[in-house]
Amino acid sequence: MADILTPTLGESVSEATVARWSKQPGDAVKKDEVLVELETDKVGLEVASPADGVLGDILAAEGANVTPGAKLGTVTVAGAAPADTAPQAAASGKGDDTILAPAPAGDGPPAPGDEMPGKAETGATGQGGDPAVMPAAAEDYPAESAAPAAAPTVGAQPGGGATLELKAPSMGESVSEGTIARWTKAVGDAVKKDEVLVEIETDKVAVEVASPADGVLAEIAAAEGASVTPGAVIGRVAAGSGAGAPVAAPGGAAVAPPTAAPAQPAQTALAGAMPLSPAARRVVEDGRLDPLSISGTGKDGRVTKGDALAEIDRRARDAAAPAALAPAAQPAAPRPPREDQPREERVRMSRLRQTIARRLKEAQNTAAMLTTFNEVDMGAVMAVRADYKDAFEKRHGVKLGFMSFFVKAAVAALKEIPAVNAEIDGTDLVYKNRWDIGVAVGTDRGLVVPVVRDADQLSMAEIEKTIGALGKKARDNTLSIEEMQGGTFTISNGGVYGSLMSTPILNAPQSGILGMHKIQERPMAMDGAIVVRPMMYLALSYDHRIVDGKEAVTFLVRVKEIVEAPQRLLLEV
Repeated sequence: MADILTPTLGESVSEATVARWSKQPGDAVKKDEVLVELETDKVGLEVASPADGVLGDILAAEGANVTPGAKLGTVTVAGAAPADTAPQAAASGKGDDTILAPAPAGDGPPAPGDEMPGKAETGATGQGGDPAVMPAAAEDYPAESAAPAAAPTVGAQPGGGATLELKAPSMGESVSEGTIARWTKAVGDAVKKDEVLVEIETDKVAVEVASPADGVLAEIAAAEGASVTPGAVIGRVAAGSGAGAPVAAPGGAAVAPPTAAPAQPAQTALAGAMPLSPAARRVVEDGRLDPLSISGTGKDGRVTKGDALAEIDRRARDAAAPAALAPAAQPAAPRPPREDQPREERVRMSRLRQTIARRLKEAQNTAAMLTTFNEVDMGAVMAVRADYKDAFEKRHGVKLGFMSFFVKAAVAALKEIPAVNAEIDGTDLVYKNRWDIGVAVGTDRGLVVPVVRDADQLSMAEIEKTIGALGKKARDNTLSIEEMQGGTFTISNGGVYGSLMSTPILNAPQSGILGMHKIQERPMAMDGAIVVRPMMYLALSYDHRIVDGKEAVTFLVRVKEIVEAPQRLLLEV
């Protein structure tokens, strides 16, 4: 008998809450397999099994509060389990933490060296890499084990294949739940290996789950809008089923795959078969377009947002051309009646939008937030860009923008005023000896803030390349959670949308955020004369609990001085 104990919860954390047990008493467990998730006021913790065996008693139920060292439950070590629990443990089928894995056919383990077919590709897993289906171990498939009666995972198919489970992938640290956003296929549709079947949305990133093999989508276990946890079965694929092989629908009725559609040109058919990005899908749906009629210019013939917009423009021109050629005296044709539409529409907030709303409101409720303003003459920076932009791009392969100047200026000012780079943790002040600058990026899904790591050690070219790469990943919805965590200070450029002045909200737990705005030519008094200069308003929002007014104003003045005289960066003055 082995005890499951509450681990150390970290400095200044004395209590945790049992969030979820992933196993039930009597279930078979493996050593180091996660059994229970704990939540503290800072992080989520996972507690693993101390040995192979069977889960015995659960001493701390979900919702209970526990302290470090408290006993959560017990595990009966393998070999000591009661006889009546062995079949149940063998048939539980739980404990498989791969994303997509077929269950055994019941006729013995696979041959040595065999691997499970397929892999799962995600837009952004948040775990530093794409999870893949791992080779099956022989001990995972004992010959005497039986599939669970409630949900068979393997069965003989007419085409000779097996039914493969489609599981929700790991969604990143501190993310314990996601929502099924969209299925790209219906039950009975033919699918190809690595084809994206379902999109799962979390409060931070969107995750795509692909088919593990060629076959037919046999079952959708989690409908659109359903909440799922990592490892939950969301559907099943009948691998290797023929084009005419019927598959079982969730209700048990046989569903025949759809008949073949009329042949399309090669490029158009390929583009329509490829999954659309969220941005492209929104344009296609809003414009009521048929993806198969759009020629894709993206990778592998994918239809991009630009392709969809170009198709809308083309249709608008085609519709306007006959009217332009019509005789002037000809009366206009009567307009078709407008379709009846509701006066208002209720749409569920995405998890990302809910998180944005919650975090911004928490920042307002928690921090003593104040904003100070200044203005900067952008003439010097614009002159540098005009003189060296071609040489810079030729040398480094990236355009010279304004952000690298402001990132460098912010780092220099943060080193001089460290309180703006710090944060409050309870009754402690945490001063950061690193300068990881978050850069706010607006996307179709909402505002995200990827982080430029160690900005003080990067050249201006490296900063521009990093910001460009992160911005592209944000727009393509492929940012990982790690790329959006750990920033010490944030820069937001509302000027790209035409904002002249604003008061940015803190990106908690940071203590400062710099707001850039539109460059506007304004008359300025210089040396007793009125001259027109390209000016930009700067705004620094800061937490007055840790940053004094003098420090905030000094910080903003240092940024202004460096931007107005970029040579300061070379001289470090």
